[in-house]
Amino acid sequence: MDYLAFSKLKMTGLHFRKATPADFRAIAALVNSAYRGDTSRNGWTHEADLIEGDIRTDEAELSQLLSNPSAVILLCLNGEQLVGSVYLERDKNELYLGMLSVDPKQQAKGIGKALLAKADEYAGEQGCSAIVMTVISVREELINWYRKYGYKPTGETEPFPEDQHFGVPRKPLHFVVLKKSLV
Repeated sequence: MDYLAFSKLKMTGLHFRKATPADFRAIAALVNSAYRGDTSRNGWTHEADLIEGDIRTDEAELSQLLSNPSAVILLCLNGEQLVGSVYLERDKNELYLGMLSVDPKQQAKGIGKALLAKADEYAGEQGCSAIVMTVISVREELINWYRKYGYKPTGETEPFPEDQHFGVPRKPLHFVVLKKSLV
């Protein structure tokens, strides 16, 4: 983990493991609290002002995502408390990173950096040459945060989902694709 020294984290006792179906309820609660609704406003990475609704994911979606044998959700725990998670899916020689979530009350303590470092490590173990992700285009502060850790806009965009099951955009939105080369 080249850009993260765990001794510099503002929290001690962080450890990581892969999620199991028994974790789905806790992961959904974490992701929803980080992205949507009033609770998310306790952190800096929320979408509450961009998307109406309190739900970003649910247990059924998490189950569907992890039914893919090329996918994992890595959990970051402080002791027994779930403080962060990230979805990773291998596609040929690239790793897709999504739903990076940190408990809003625990943000700005190095957990997000730790999750990115673990994603780098996992990508290396999987033989991936790059990590790709999508970020809502108007989230400049988040895009800039990822840029600090080697992610660069590719110039590609993707449409925002029209399925409103997990929220209704307050204005037209689209994603920008970011990529980090690992070679």
